[in-house]
Amino acid sequence: MLAYESAVLRQDSQRSFLRVVLSFPAVLAVLLAASVFAIARSGLSDPDIWWHLRNAQFLFAQHRLASADMYSWTVYGHPWIDHEWLAEIPYYLAWRAFGLVGSKALSLLILELIFGGLLYLCWRSARNIKAATIACYLAILLGSVSFGPRTLSFGYVYLLALLVILDEFRSGAKNRLWLVPLLFCLWINTHGSWAIGMVVFVIFLGSGLIEGRWGSVEAARWTSSQLRQLGAAMAASIAALFLNPYGYRLVFYPFDMAFRQKLNIAHVAEWSSVDFHDTRGRIALVFLLALLLGTLLSSHRWQLYELGVVLFGIYAGLTYVRFLFLAGILAAPLIANFFKDFIPKYNAESDRPTLNAAMIAAALVFVLWAFPKGQNLLQSVDREYPAEALPQVASLAPSDRVLNYYLWGGYLGWTQPTFRDFIDSRVDIFEYSGVLQDYLDLLDLQNPEAVLDKYKVRYVLFPPNEPLSYVLEHDPAWKVIFRGKISILFGRAQPTRAPAR
Repeated sequence: MLAYESAVLRQDSQRSFLRVVLSFPAVLAVLLAASVFAIARSGLSDPDIWWHLRNAQFLFAQHRLASADMYSWTVYGHPWIDHEWLAEIPYYLAWRAFGLVGSKALSLLILELIFGGLLYLCWRSARNIKAATIACYLAILLGSVSFGPRTLSFGYVYLLALLVILDEFRSGAKNRLWLVPLLFCLWINTHGSWAIGMVVFVIFLGSGLIEGRWGSVEAARWTSSQLRQLGAAMAASIAALFLNPYGYRLVFYPFDMAFRQKLNIAHVAEWSSVDFHDTRGRIALVFLLALLLGTLLSSHRWQLYELGVVLFGIYAGLTYVRFLFLAGILAAPLIANFFKDFIPKYNAESDRPTLNAAMIAAALVFVLWAFPKGQNLLQSVDREYPAEALPQVASLAPSDRVLNYYLWGGYLGWTQPTFRDFIDSRVDIFEYSGVLQDYLDLLDLQNPEAVLDKYKVRYVLFPPNEPLSYVLEHDPAWKVIFRGKISILFGRAQPTRAPAR
């Protein structure tokens, strides 16, 4: 009898599991994941990945973190901190195990974690899986600006974990505030975006210091017990920030970037403001219109905390393109709440398991068929980086002073370990020393001969379509050593000229 009952229970459990796996919400989750994969599966578009891999390789070989520049000849030996060291380790381990495919697979996995977490957060907020999925698709369109093997992606994973913990606390479902200091301890060692998490935490805490209703916005005051718990979590989180190998310097790095690295902010493309004339700007405009229409048409009452984080996300996203991803994450739960008034809730009775199974199977087959291959990734790298010029670069002496294109510095150093670059995408150390300004002057053809002579540059490796390449090609003091599809290598035909007085 007991054996029979156990068998019946197992069968019921298996049926329940299958009902969940083959339900319409499962289909939506799988299709969302497949969409993220389809958008992000191609290429290795982040030039930072190369020196991230190199930093982690150094850590594993020397059992210590970098404390000075080791990769350039312009600022070699200058103090420098590897402020994303913890995020570099997984990418390096993935590369060491499976090469470029491993690093790419890890970046895809992190993106899936982000949007899986966002789908859960939106569902918690709206209790409508269809509305939650639509909100996540809007976030995907905005977030595609940062799809790639980026350390910033880990920051968004931490942000979602923080948002879920705070949402649980606010709703009274669970109190996991004790996890928040641990989260910030990991976060600061992973990426400077911990400062974003701290802003969100401050908005969350501050929104409960007042109580009232202002039109469609309302706020409830924290109880004394809640306020003590939040205050303790905040204090512990601030203390946890200093648990890092660089001490206070790592804590102050995001502020250093914001207030000291002005050239970086002004000239790097992802730090530019949104241009509403391009595709990404139009997507951002649709996103803003969705917020506006939702506010006008839905019955949802804004919580003061929601208003605060959404305004923060919109400001950050419109001011800096790279933070459109952030805007999508912070606003998606609210958009899900707007859509829930117009989209019927999921009804389990209307499920069609056979059709659901077919759709899930089709999505999985697509992922397996389209998964990045090593050869495809190498080809994409060859289209973006000067792999064609590597034999010529390898023939140069380590002491030869090469002016390289900014986006290629990290790649050249990773593929040719003895090569030292003029500049790479770490940016900060080059701005501090004035190298970045000189490089920008070269790009703008602001007295390029004087800059080249100042650094006694012997070779120049640049894209053929750059203005500097045109100037050097028509300067008798320089000669073309190698010409390829995406790169051209110049060498001095005459000795370095004395700087003009």
